[in-house]
Amino acid sequence: MSSTNVIDADDQLLAELDEWLATNWDPDLTVAEWWERLGSAGWSAPALPEDSYGRGLSRTDAQLVQQRIAAAGALGPPAGLGLLLAAPTIAAHGTREQIDAYVRDIVTGQRAWCQLFSEPSAGSDLAGIQTRAVADGEEWVVNGQKVWTSGGQYADYGMLLARTDADVPKHQGISYFAFPMHQSGVEVRPLREMTGRSLFNEVFMTDAHVSDDALIGGQNRGWAVANTTLMNERTGLGAGAGPMGAGALPGTVAGHLEHRAGDFVAQGGTGAERSSGTSPLRAGTDLLMALAKSAGAGSDPSVRQDLARLYTLGELGRFSALRLKAAKEAGSDIPGMPNIAKLSMSQIIGLSRDLGLRILGPAGTLHGYDPASSKALAEQTGNPFISMVSELALLSPAPPIYGGTDQVQRNIIGERVLGLPKEPNADRTTPFSELPKNL
Repeated sequence: MSSTNVIDADDQLLAELDEWLATNWDPDLTVAEWWERLGSAGWSAPALPEDSYGRGLSRTDAQLVQQRIAAAGALGPPAGLGLLLAAPTIAAHGTREQIDAYVRDIVTGQRAWCQLFSEPSAGSDLAGIQTRAVADGEEWVVNGQKVWTSGGQYADYGMLLARTDADVPKHQGISYFAFPMHQSGVEVRPLREMTGRSLFNEVFMTDAHVSDDALIGGQNRGWAVANTTLMNERTGLGAGAGPMGAGALPGTVAGHLEHRAGDFVAQGGTGAERSSGTSPLRAGTDLLMALAKSAGAGSDPSVRQDLARLYTLGELGRFSALRLKAAKEAGSDIPGMPNIAKLSMSQIIGLSRDLGLRILGPAGTLHGYDPASSKALAEQTGNPFISMVSELALLSPAPPIYGGTDQVQRNIIGERVLGLPKEPNADRTTPFSELPKNL
């Protein structure tokens, strides 16, 4: 397909969206009413297949859709891990009944999701999970602990990985469930991070229950399903998506569904302010450029060089996304691209941290651990950027870890893309019950 045809196709897509928005967007609708319209029309998650409440678009075109919705001053799709991870996973591995039961409630914001993967003794070695699900008639009884669960305090469902067979090699005895969070036996404990926020949680499951029809992809086939989730997570993180979104939150816990949709648009700024088409990572580069100018560091050669590096990394990511889009339209793929995108994101975050702290100097040691203290810090110093930069610095150790550590990404690229030999071990042939455990 020529570049002209791609542009024409994009123009036609956006013209269709513009017409639909002109007819359907009304700021006086409730959030639930608006998301029902947006999701039912396939605009909440347009990268999903057409038979799974999407439009079958590439990730690049789906981003164009989100930017166009913002440009129109309309509330965007439901934030969070349901749309980013659960919906594409269930669309790929779920039955027709599961797609209708779960994906529709995700794209219309009715249910919020979290990710119940990592455990205290199974982080980078995700296949080493010890949470158990034991069959009991037409349901499963779950016992175990999860950690680093983003948005668990708001979630209606969790993407649960649990061990359903300990007598086979560890990758072969895992199952993937759509796990209901609102039940006795489930305790969510927020973890206060050094930024002052509590984005992550511990989740304890004691004799909790999940029905057999919530098993996604089949019994003991959860590792393949989990890899679909992880692929979407790495691709999303590489594009600058965080663990949670901003604005209105989906689900029954946050309490946003019955509020006026237009009120959440106002919180996010005007349509013109949100329609530049820049990714969150590019927005961070723009913020650092403004900070350098305000601090009188805009002419510092080393600062200018690192700003150019940040811009270059962002452009490389954009071009990589375009290459991947063209490859998929031609019926092929670029192996390892989600892993490369995730590694690039870690590099951008680290460089942004170092550059921001260098520009701030001693002021970079200051931080507001809640909105009130951040406001007071800005008033006392006259610098509104300090808390943003110091929060990025405090958060920066996390991106190279969550979504699969940078070391794991390099191993995947080396083994699965480049065909390099794997490290010798017996964990793919030895039953999980016989492997040594981290206690």
